[in-house]
Amino acid sequence: MTRIAVLGSTHMDLVAHAARAPGSGETVTGREFRTIPGGKGANQAVAAARAGGEVTMIGAVGDDLYGALLRDGLDHAGVDTDLLHTAEGPSGTAHIVVDDTGANSIVVIPGANGVVTALGPGEIAAVAAADLLLMQLELPLSAVVEGARAARAQGVRTILTPSPARPLPDELLDHIDLLVPNEHEAAELSGQAEPHAAAQILLRQVPEVIVTLGAKGCLYAARGGEPVLFEAPAVKAVDTTGAGDTFVGTLAVALGEGRPVAESVAWASAAAALCVQKPGASTSMPYRSEIEAV
Repeated sequence: MTRIAVLGSTHMDLVAHAARAPGSGETVTGREFRTIPGGKGANQAVAAARAGGEVTMIGAVGDDLYGALLRDGLDHAGVDTDLLHTAEGPSGTAHIVVDDTGANSIVVIPGANGVVTALGPGEIAAVAAADLLLMQLELPLSAVVEGARAARAQGVRTILTPSPARPLPDELLDHIDLLVPNEHEAAELSGQAEPHAAAQILLRQVPEVIVTLGAKGCLYAARGGEPVLFEAPAVKAVDTTGAGDTFVGTLAVALGEGRPVAESVAWASAAAALCVQKPGASTSMPYRSEIEAV
C-alpha cells in the first residue's frame, strides 16, 4: 500500500449554489447552501485514502465546531489524524460560489492553518516514513519549504500543487519532483499563457510538470522528453470543486504503486471525472472500486 503524507490545509467549505457568481458590488439569489469539509490538503488526503493509499495528515484545525467536524471527516475517510493539531481560534474556511456551469469562485480564510509555520520531530518522522509527500500553498510557506527539504533528505518523492499561486523560492523548487499547477497557475508562475510554453519554463525549475486543463485534460512534461497531452473523459460537470485535488491525490497513489505515468494519469483523470459529476469536494471523491470500474 502506498504511504502518503499530506502537509496541507483543512477548511470548512461554505458552498453557495447560484445561477451565476455575483460581480463586484452585486447581489444574486442562490438556491442552495451547504457546509462540506474541505481544504486542499484535506481534499488530497481524502482522495488518496479513498483510492487505496495509507495517508497521514499533517496540519491544524481550530478548537471550534468546524475543527471537530473536519477531523471527523478525515477520520471517517481512513486518514491518520494524529498529527492534525488543534489550535486555539477558528478553523480555516473557504467561501465558494458554484454557478450553473459547475465553475466555482473561492475565497479562503486560513484560520488555524496559519499557525503551521514549522514541523516538529513527529511531522519530520511521518514525512520520512512516506513514499510520497503531497503539499499545497495554503499553509505558511516556511512549513512547506521545511517539509520539502525533509522529504528530499530522506529520498521521499514530492508533489506540489502551487495553489494559491505565488512566486516560489528556489529553496522550495529545488526539492520538488513533480509540480501540478492548473493552467492559470502555470501561466502565473511562468509568465506564459500557453500551457506547452509554460511547462517548458517550469521544467527549468522542477524535473516533471503536469498542467491540468479542466475538461481539456492535462499536459505532462518531463526534462529530456516530449510533452504529452492526455484527454479528459467527456462528462457533464455539476461542480468542479475538488476535481484538481482528486486528480493529485489519486495520481499519488498510482505513482506510489509503480504504475507508468500514462496509466497513472488516466486513473487520476477518471477519478476527477467522477468527482465533477457530484456536488461538493471531499463528499464527491470516488472510491477505488468506482475508479477501477470506469
